[in-house]
Amino acid sequence: MKSGFVGIIGRPNVGKSTLLNAILGEKIAITTDKPQTTRNSIRGIYTRFAQTKEEEDVQMIFIDTPGIHKPKNKLGEAMTAMAVNTFREVEVVLFLVDDELDAGPGDRYILEMLRDVDTPKFLIINKMDKLDPDKFKRIYEQYEATGVFQQIFGTSAISGQNVDRILRSITEILTEGPQYFPEDMVTDHPERFIVSEIIREKTLMYLSEEVPHGIAIEIESYKEEKNLTRIGAVIHCEKKSHKGIIIGKDGKKLKGIGKAAREEIEGLLGTKVFLELWVKVRENWRDSDFALSNFGYKE
Repeated sequence: MKSGFVGIIGRPNVGKSTLLNAILGEKIAITTDKPQTTRNSIRGIYTRFAQTKEEEDVQMIFIDTPGIHKPKNKLGEAMTAMAVNTFREVEVVLFLVDDELDAGPGDRYILEMLRDVDTPKFLIINKMDKLDPDKFKRIYEQYEATGVFQQIFGTSAISGQNVDRILRSITEILTEGPQYFPEDMVTDHPERFIVSEIIREKTLMYLSEEVPHGIAIEIESYKEEKNLTRIGAVIHCEKKSHKGIIIGKDGKKLKGIGKAAREEIEGLLGTKVFLELWVKVRENWRDSDFALSNFGYKE
């Protein structure tokens, strides 16, 4: 069997989590249209056994990292450190972009870091469904001229375009290795973590722009019964005014978040779910080492 680790890196909101979900064929990483949705390094496990003599057994462990950006607080520093450390842990790096190199400093900053990395690097130009051919050609030629990447692919992660080609090229680079995880395992994160991420995704989808980065989800109780899972979770926010926004008039927004999260969690767990949500204010938690450790963003 060939096996190895693959890092997915890029600016916030370029489609890293969407690409991971497309590779795995199911959702393990939350996706929204808001930047910095991913806060932890999410591991997705892709296992394929050969169907013909020409194919090889392969297991790839993909690490979906937080978007690399200039940190504004300790949470941002922890997220960027997670992403940068991935360079040193993997056999292949996938660098996702969706715009020209001179569109902003973010991609150039990542590119300069990648120049010093010996790991094989693929450039993935995402959102082809939104790029006109001339713009795609410009992006392709700009990055090709840097000489940093072994291969360049265009993809639309949301539709899975060219994902098979990317997987074949990664397989060619990987070497013989162990099967790290059971064949039916798609992530090494526990269900509690995925449940907390689903609640955070639904909260982000329901909230206005000023609130999302100031929330964290804490699972306080998780009890599995015969045909029912009882979950109690706290949505932490940084300001009293944010608490009111999250709850909404007559509690309608919080009820909507709870309903949307419960329905998706039931699909994940395959049981009925009783979900209770509370909202608590924890001022400036993003700059608190204790809170970041407590919420799982920092060791």
